[in-house]
Amino acid sequence: MERVVITGIGAVTPLGASFRESWQGILAGRSGITVLETERPWRLAGKLPALDFSPFLPPRDVRTLDDFVLYATAAAHMALHDACLLTGRQAPSVAQASVLVGSSRAGISSLERAGKSLQENKKLSPFLMPSTTLFMAPATIARQFGIKGECLGISTACASGAHAIGEAYRHIRLGVTDIALAGGSEAPLCEICFEGYGRAGALTPGTTADASRPFDRTRNGFVLAEGACIMVLESYRSARRRNAPVYAEIAGYVNRTDGYHLTQPHLPSQIAVLNDLLRMAGFGPEQIDHINAHGTSTPIGDRTEAEAIRTVFGDRPLPLSALKSMTGHMLAASAAFEIACTALSVRDGVIPPTINVTEQDRECPVTLSPETISMPVKKALSQSFGFGGANAALILKKVA
Repeated sequence: MERVVITGIGAVTPLGASFRESWQGILAGRSGITVLETERPWRLAGKLPALDFSPFLPPRDVRTLDDFVLYATAAAHMALHDACLLTGRQAPSVAQASVLVGSSRAGISSLERAGKSLQENKKLSPFLMPSTTLFMAPATIARQFGIKGECLGISTACASGAHAIGEAYRHIRLGVTDIALAGGSEAPLCEICFEGYGRAGALTPGTTADASRPFDRTRNGFVLAEGACIMVLESYRSARRRNAPVYAEIAGYVNRTDGYHLTQPHLPSQIAVLNDLLRMAGFGPEQIDHINAHGTSTPIGDRTEAEAIRTVFGDRPLPLSALKSMTGHMLAASAAFEIACTALSVRDGVIPPTINVTEQDRECPVTLSPETISMPVKKALSQSFGFGGANAALILKKVA
């Protein structure tokens, strides 16, 4: 079985127009949440900075494709460049690479605009249906870079980005390909999503940027956000052959479903996912140095996650980060971005902060820090969950 490493990362998030800028924002504990001018009860969002897509796509694609496709393609371009796969005589061909992109909502914003056009008796764009389908994100990436390998769109709610990365890991482990582009992308800042998540009780009614406060006693919902994160996964053999810089190695991946409830998390399932992952990777609980949590800032979600972590890892002070306190919930993109940040934690020996927690919930006995911590991180875990009972978790480790 092939070893799998991460050699490139690209991202656009509410914290920046690149992964580097976003990571710097994370380490600084900076919030990317903004207050919207709206009459709706949910007034907060994680919005991207102004982006220029002309370096990544031709003008017609920029005009006709949904934003989630544009975000994914821009992030993929950055990831390939970061992995030194777009330049250099030593760069292997990506023609047979796999492309796996996860999204919970795909082209929902374009579909909402189309619905309004119908109400006004306007004609719809002939590009509407192809440009909004989930598969259009990986397909556009493949088209831009001449990729002919396996190409998949994955939708498992908020765990979609993690599942895309995990399944790409399996592709390489099994020898399907030496290189894969994988991650998540979302553009959900539209009325349907605000009303839908809001009426479901998932969004915070808060009106200040500090309302995203995972594991705080007063947390009351997540902040909806947009963004994308795509990573280059590569066989260790291929990366070593071309002397590519490596962020971290993926040591294990688990994909499990609850079979339980439409929206509620399931404690036994989350405990089983963690135990299965440790067993699959061949590690004991005491060997994990850091957890990058799902941590959405919902009352039941954070409480369940904290209880599962305590059950598996015990009462030791295991450093945990909840990055949605800064980015908001980018759905599938958060899952991928948090794995990317976990890779940086492993490479650089740093634990990102969790902001906005002024009174930690006693029912969430996890170890948080409001400041960045420098410490050795040999093995770290990232986990994501989604409506319907989707669970995904990965362990990353330093390359030996």
